[in-house]
Amino acid sequence: MNTKPENTTAAATAAPSVAIAAPGIPVGIPLDAPIQRTGQTITHVQVRKPNAGALRGLSLVEVLQMNVTALQALLPRVTEPPLLRQEVDAMDPADLVALGSEVVGFLVPKAQREGFQAT
Repeated sequence: MNTKPENTTAAATAAPSVAIAAPGIPVGIPLDAPIQRTGQTITHVQVRKPNAGALRGLSLVEVLQMNVTALQALLPRVTEPPLLRQEVDAMDPADLVALGSEVVGFLVPKAQREGFQAT
């Protein structure tokens, strides 16, 4: 009796175009206007919590105010798949606000986030 999986090579070598939580379900923030790249369409973007290195050279006040210039510099540093500066520059404003809101949520202290959610 053979207990080995029969076709593990195909599953191990397949590379998804976007990160997925379960087969076929993309994770991250859905984009109203998908980003087109050569051979790839980005429909969802994950935003990682920025560390001090990702925030270098930026004003935290400007990031918290969702200043477009600050977001243009920060988003390529904290997104998955990594967005290019040119892609952020050409991004639909609604998508920029959605990604910027996610970043701001990471910068608000936990106690304040919980206070906002309770009201």
